[in-house]
Amino acid sequence: MTLRSRTTVCFGEIVMRLSVPAGEMPLQSPRFDAWVGGAEANVAVALAALGHRSHMVSAVPPGSIGDAPIAELRRHGVDTGAIFRREGRMGLYYHIPGGPMRAAEVVYDRAESAFARAAAAEWDWGALLAGADWLHLSGVTPALGPASAEAALAAARAARAAGIGVSFDGNWRGRLWDRWHNNPAAILRPIVEQATLLFGNHRDASLLLGQEFSGDGEDRRRAAALALLDRFPALTHVASTARHIAGADEHHIVARIDTRDACAATPDAVIAPITDRVGTGDAFAAGVLDGLWQGLPLADVAARGLTLSALKHGLRGDLAPFARVSVEQASSQAADVVR
Repeated sequence: MTLRSRTTVCFGEIVMRLSVPAGEMPLQSPRFDAWVGGAEANVAVALAALGHRSHMVSAVPPGSIGDAPIAELRRHGVDTGAIFRREGRMGLYYHIPGGPMRAAEVVYDRAESAFARAAAAEWDWGALLAGADWLHLSGVTPALGPASAEAALAAARAARAAGIGVSFDGNWRGRLWDRWHNNPAAILRPIVEQATLLFGNHRDASLLLGQEFSGDGEDRRRAAALALLDRFPALTHVASTARHIAGADEHHIVARIDTRDACAATPDAVIAPITDRVGTGDAFAAGVLDGLWQGLPLADVAARGLTLSALKHGLRGDLAPFARVSVEQASSQAADVVR
């Protein structure tokens, strides 16, 4: 099959993740493991690994700390020409792995970062989107503050006006929203109105629509997706996953794709053992985008997203740089998932 490649612009903050070693509490030993990540950067890397042309639009501080994430993304084939240098700091987050009777935790340290300090007017979307087929955004960017929220909306509107597809991943980050806004839905709805593909489940639908969805399982997911498709006419697809945590090292995941006229879901996938859950949703997003662009049936699109997400569960760090051959070889095992 000939690859149907797309040129995608991913807009968002690149962050450094500082991870506490597994089985430890912070500073129990004098080290952190450092990784480059960020929701949109994760998607950019995954798409580049699959053979798509991927451009990252972001801002990092000058100097060696800013050099490092640019070099990492470039190493994975991402075009970094639109990663600008701005005064400020590098956005950070701390990842504290969970353990028996203890949930994993993420602590953000992103205030006054070079990206968050950039004014919305600094982004020239006519130039930044030139030659692009697609724009990918996530809910992390508007959660950073009013300037980032304004910039995300401007990017989505510019893409829509230019006939460029827009995907938006809900990526709810309550700890970021709590810093500056008590009504996130009012900020998110105008952005989602520009999107053609939404990554979000029934909880995202409840936030955006201000209503709860009764029932359980597939019926609730279908109802939520139809409500989103009805409220946001530009949407053509809603993609989501449902995760059941059987234990710290065993999760069960179902992926699904919904349109107005059809839906498809994967069988329940058992993912075990789990090395690193961070970034698995972004891997799912990249897999779904690739599946749609290749013209796969809905069931295969959902399976493609789930397979890439499953592969990411077995890799440390935020990124999922899996080549197409690895994903396609694993796709036939998506119901069992590569262990």
